[in-house]
Amino acid sequence: ITMRLTAGASILLASSAHAFTNPAFFPRTATFASTSSYTSALILKMGVDQDELKKQVGYKAVDDYVKSGMVVGLGTGSTAYYAVERVGEKLKSGELKDVLAIPTSIRTKEQAESLGIPLVTLDTHSKLDVAIDGADGVDPELNLTKGGGGALFREKIVEICADKFIVIVDESKLCDGLGPGFPIPVEIL
Repeated sequence: ITMRLTAGASILLASSAHAFTNPAFFPRTATFASTSSYTSALILKMGVDQDELKKQVGYKAVDDYVKSGMVVGLGTGSTAYYAVERVGEKLKSGELKDVLAIPTSIRTKEQAESLGIPLVTLDTHSKLDVAIDGADGVDPELNLTKGGGGALFREKIVEICADKFIVIVDESKLCDGLGPGFPIPVEIL
């Protein structure tokens, strides 16, 4: 699916500085952050590999947006993996307490269970405080492609039920336009 970020959504981008040799992204992101009700953040790290960038942005999303007592939507994918990992770490250390989570896939459910994260469903908790998930592509207008990993319907439902949706991406997800470099997922119900 493709989607446009709406009010209450934030995007966290982890990047090495060279990602912004394409001027279409940095000015748009700066304008986006300063002239609308959206918020965004940019993490610039020189000489850091892609997995480390994913880890940094996943951890930052949890550190900045997840508080004790919240109901949290846990996304699916290689970047969301690190957000789930961070929730588990903070619960284990006692830094977070009374957090309940709703996973968007079987893979995320299994990861959360292995980390001791208490899980609930939308049947019992239909209002979420925050959902954190990645995206498969982000264009200069901040439109997203999501659902390439096969959890598209569950991701969309969890994100709609959240008061705040945090999108976490690394520079490899930036694209000039949606579609050419990544097929647009479609799910029929």
